[in-house]
Amino acid sequence: MTDKIRTRKAVIIGAGRVGSHTALCLMFQHLVNEIVFVDVNEEAARAQALDLEDLASGLGDNFVIRVGGYADCADAHFVILTAGRSRRPGETRLQMLDGTLKVLEGVVTPLRESGFHGNLISVSNPCDVVTEYLYRNMGLPRSHVFGTGTLLDSARLRRALSEIIGVNSKQIQAICMGEHGDSSFIPTSHISVQGIPLREYLSLQHESVHDIDFDDVMTRVRESGSAIVSGKGCTEFGIASVVAGIVAAILHNDHVVLPLSVHLDGEYGESGICAGVPCVLSNEGVESVLEIDLSYDERRAMRRSCGPVTTWRRAWGPKRRNVPGGIFSCCQAVVARPDEWRRP
Repeated sequence: MTDKIRTRKAVIIGAGRVGSHTALCLMFQHLVNEIVFVDVNEEAARAQALDLEDLASGLGDNFVIRVGGYADCADAHFVILTAGRSRRPGETRLQMLDGTLKVLEGVVTPLRESGFHGNLISVSNPCDVVTEYLYRNMGLPRSHVFGTGTLLDSARLRRALSEIIGVNSKQIQAICMGEHGDSSFIPTSHISVQGIPLREYLSLQHESVHDIDFDDVMTRVRESGSAIVSGKGCTEFGIASVVAGIVAAILHNDHVVLPLSVHLDGEYGESGICAGVPCVLSNEGVESVLEIDLSYDERRAMRRSCGPVTTWRRAWGPKRRNVPGGIFSCCQAVVARPDEWRRP
């Protein structure tokens, strides 16, 4: 184990379409100078590394891109987990759990034993369940273990609102919260346009939209990912861009507020689970979790959204610990019998 972190070194576990496009985004934005792929399919990983080396040559940049092992994580600034299969058409993210857990069985122990102590960014689905599993098993502070959460959902939300009200999406402040899945919700009381509350903005635009059907907007957000999966078999570009944005915020110490999946310890009335909530991201990782004021309906929506991951608390209790096998049987029960534990 080494105490020294190589500031711009990223290890990407999983060199498939999401992992390779994440590497591409990191390179284009000049965020790292060393990328190491770790994948059970070393031949495919080497091919990805060679292809990206060709890109680096074309860009005229001096990147190190190679295939390695978990020992490479010891001094990495970032480990980005993208391993796991793609979502199938019509499949929910929670239904991917069984396959992802099998992948995690082979990842967590060698990653922990490598001495890794940088920032662990989880992309694999189901995001919130995987992130909580990593937090409980890696021995890292919660500031250093987090998932992409509802960050991509929020980007899709701003795009949908931009199309409805005719404003550049960069001018819209809006996020999705909760589980990164079909139960995520929009805290509409916190939507604004360049600091102007949305309802006030709409009232000022006499020839614009005067009311918004947020159920329809949420449906559009949820169906966006499904449409991509149905059409091409996976999502890859959007999520890769999201990961690059997280890495940039940490490297640049931006202190930005992003909706990330992070372990909750009483925030929003939830403990022992991960969910997408607004967090301040800096060079310290998740510097703080922001507990924003929610309306009564929004609090109910948050509680419902956290339902798919609350079984963890029942199976493990509130404390962080390693439970070989226990998490797997618990999570398989969640997928098999969701209606038995989903909260009202």
